[in-house]
Amino acid sequence: MTPVKILALLVAVLVAVKLLVILVQPKSWLPVVKKIYKRPVLTTILALAASVVILKCLLTELTIIQIFATMSFMMSLMIIGIAVHGKEIISLAEKYLQDKNIIKKAWLPIIIWVILTVWVFYALFV
Repeated sequence: MTPVKILALLVAVLVAVKLLVILVQPKSWLPVVKKIYKRPVLTTILALAASVVILKCLLTELTIIQIFATMSFMMSLMIIGIAVHGKEIISLAEKYLQDKNIIKKAWLPIIIWVILTVWVFYALFV
C-alpha cells in the first residue's frame, strides 16, 4: 500500500469510528475532544509534526496545486458541517476578532498559510 493509500485508510477509519460513536452516543465523544484540546501547545506540536509527515507523503504522488485543489473540497465539507452552528460561529468570530492579540496568538498558522500560498502561486505562475 502506498503512503497516500495508508493516509486515506487512516482517515476513513477515524471518520467511521467518530461517526459511529456520535450516532450511537454523542456525549461519549466529549472525552476525546477534551483530551485533544486540553493541552493546546502539545496538540499544536503534534499536529504540526503530522502535517509535515502528511505533506511529504502527499508530495510523493501529488503536486502542491493538486493538494490545494483537494483542500477546497475539504473546506466545503467543513463549511457544511459548521453551517448548522452559524450563530455560535458568528459569536465566536466576533469574540476572536475583537482580540487585539489575535495575530500574536495565531502567528504559526498564519506563517504556514503564507508559505503554502506563496508556494502555490509560484507553482501556478512561475
